[in-house]
Order: sequence, then structure tokens, then C-alpha cells
Amino acid sequence: QGVRGRSRELPTHLRSAFLMKLRVLSQNDVRRAVSMAQAIEIVKGAFAQLSAGQAVVPIRTQLQVARHEGITLFMPAYLQESDDLGVKIVSVFPRNLEMGLPTIHALVAVVNAETGCPAAVMDGTYLTALRTGAASGAATDLLARTDARVAAIFGAGAQGRTQLEAVCQVRDIEKAWVYDVNREAAEKYVAEMQGRGGRIPKDIVAASSPAEAVREADVICTATTSKSPVFADADLKAGV
Repeated sequence: QGVRGRSRELPTHLRSAFLMKLRVLSQNDVRRAVSMAQAIEIVKGAFAQLSAGQAVVPIRTQLQVARHEGITLFMPAYLQESDDLGVKIVSVFPRNLEMGLPTIHALVAVVNAETGCPAAVMDGTYLTALRTGAASGAATDLLARTDARVAAIFGAGAQGRTQLEAVCQVRDIEKAWVYDVNREAAEKYVAEMQGRGGRIPKDIVAASSPAEAVREADVICTATTSKSPVFADADLKAGV
């Protein structure tokens, strides 16, 4: 604690010990540390601070990697009320699919807001999917009808998985449709998500068309890199 007339500088041995502590979290560490239910509440709190003007969120820096048709994004943020400071680095490389790699990779660095000292670095790939899913979970909780029972997911990648997980966390979903331009990916999604258990229903179906996916849907989540519309609004039922 700083006292008037006295230095706030730490003794050398304490200062060195403090500066050298850096926690490194793997994807599995992040999975164990934060549940979807917790993530949804955390995201609500972050959005509330943003809406209240208590968040410093500069426009993200985009670094084009034209040679490989990719882009790397740098996104810093500071939440004033909760005193959280960090930066996320996300790479989106669509050609990774040709190599059997995820389209998105990410790293998150957390900084001590009082001292500026790096506090932790962690896998951000799953965290990005978790946070994006949690945002849809928060929106579904606040906006969807309480009797919503059917979900439709567009995109059978990592993001599509956490989207369904989040929606099921806040509504009693009894059936889910998934559509992907890659039929094999959609079927793999169905097989994996049916075995998740918890609040995720066993009744998950790979749709043969976008229209089939949305026809019964009460909640729709789009998790694709498509540059054109993925379904027609004429196919939606009232109240979706």
C-alpha cells in the first residue's frame, strides 16, 4: 500500500518473485476452469459494463496474410468496473480445412490491471468458441420465448458445438437440427453431440437443406464463415 512520503517500490527479492509468475493454461485447463453456465453469466457482466460505458475496447487491428488467404486479429480490452485487462489474438485461415486443421486458432493474454504485469497466457481457440456460444446463450436467455424447444445450428464446426451447448443451458431444448454444406461434418456433429449428455438432447438431426433446418426452429444460431445468407426468412415460423 502506498503511504504519503514513502516509496511504493517492493524489495528486490519480492519484486523479482512477483514478475516471474506467469500462469500457462492449456485448452483442457480452460475447459475445466469455466463451465458454460459460468461463461454465460460472465459474458452478461461484460456486456453490461460495455453498455454502461465502463469498457475500453479499441477497434481490433486486422493483419491480412494475403499469401495464405488468412487474417490475424488483435483485440485488447479493459473492463473498468471488474478491473480486467487482456488481449486476444485470433487467426482465421479458411484454407486450414484442406490440411485438416481448425479454421480458427487463438491465444489470450491476461494482464494485471494494477501493475501491467502479464499474469497468464492461455489457449484461446476453445475460449473463443466458449465465449461466442455464451454470447448466444445470454441472448437466448434474455430474448427467446420461454417455451422454445427446437434449435437450429448452421455450421458444424467448433463454434456450432458451443452454440448448441449454450442454448440448451438456458432453454429446455428437446430437438436440434444442424446444417452444414459438408454433409459428413454435419453427421459427425450429430454423433458427437448426441453423446454429450447433460442438457443437450439426444434428438439431433442433420438437415438435408437450410429450409428443413429452420422450419421447426424456435432459436437459430449461425456459426459459419459464409459471405452470403444461409437461410431464407420466408422459411421461418412466427416467433423464432
